[in-house]
Amino acid sequence: MDRIVATPEAISLINKLRHTHGPLMFHQSGGCCDGSQPMCFPEGEFKVGASDVCLGEVDGCKFYMSNDQFAYWKHTQLILDVIKGRGSSFSLEIPLGVRFHIRSRIFSEEELKALEQQQ
Repeated sequence: MDRIVATPEAISLINKLRHTHGPLMFHQSGGCCDGSQPMCFPEGEFKVGASDVCLGEVDGCKFYMSNDQFAYWKHTQLILDVIKGRGSSFSLEIPLGVRFHIRSRIFSEEELKALEQQQ
């Protein structure tokens, strides 16, 4: 069971950005700048702190969020997607006129039990 997955459109954009910028990473913004949105950076450019949780990987890119946010979202699977529109963040895709966007779904009871066993 994965805590973070991506749509085909998101994976396509990741591959485009990786071709230009090399290895990538994501951090789910906690409300700064453009609200709460996923932000894409060259791997290692964003300083991950002790209070950040790695949810997993999306197409080989680690995806982090703060522990406080994780406490709120731990019952959901996050789905990385792409929408049209220019956000006002520092994420790599912004100049392309698109932005990464998070959708979510609540895990079933069985999925939550499986996640607990994975830890």
